[in-house]
Amino acid sequence: MTSPMPEALPSFFKRLPVAFGAFFSVLGNPVFAARVMALRQPVAAATAPAAAPTASVKLTPVAPPPMKEATPDAALQLLGLLQRDARLIDFTQEDLSQYTDADVGGVARVLHEGCCKVLREHFTLIPVRPEAEGNRLTLPAGFDARAVRLTGNVVGQAPFSGTLCHRGWRVTETRLPKLAENHDVHVLAQAEVEL
Repeated sequence: MTSPMPEALPSFFKRLPVAFGAFFSVLGNPVFAARVMALRQPVAAATAPAAAPTASVKLTPVAPPPMKEATPDAALQLLGLLQRDARLIDFTQEDLSQYTDADVGGVARVLHEGCCKVLREHFTLIPVRPEAEGNRLTLPAGFDARAVRLTGNVVGQAPFSGTLCHRGWRVTETRLPKLAENHDVHVLAQAEVEL
């Protein structure tokens, strides 16, 4: 006995965004791709010529990978370092509409130097891709989609050829200072009172 058809099948225009969403989810999420492939197996078996009886396919639900819980301490510590050495929070909380572009440019130079100092002291950064920006490159099948994002007219399957717009950044080492037991990471910059 066949299962009854749904009363209202989605129209082409309702299926179109679902198809695009599924396409990009399959490209970016191997667990989702495996689930889609498992769903397609019975369809492929049903459309194949009935030559010989086949064993029934038992689908095993694939659990999504567990999400890592991020603790805010390291992020708050980094934000505190950027405030200490670059005055980043002061800069972003300031209303810049009253200043000229030249004034803002002078402050941006100090901000840039302070941010660079923090990054150099506490992180080792390398580009994700070794090629120079603007170079043409080919991404083979199985490229790391966590490290490379495709943009533009993404059609078909790898290999993909394109122009490197941004090399990306990867952290190879983190050197954040150890925190004292009673240190409050939520206080990013102490208030200052002159006596």
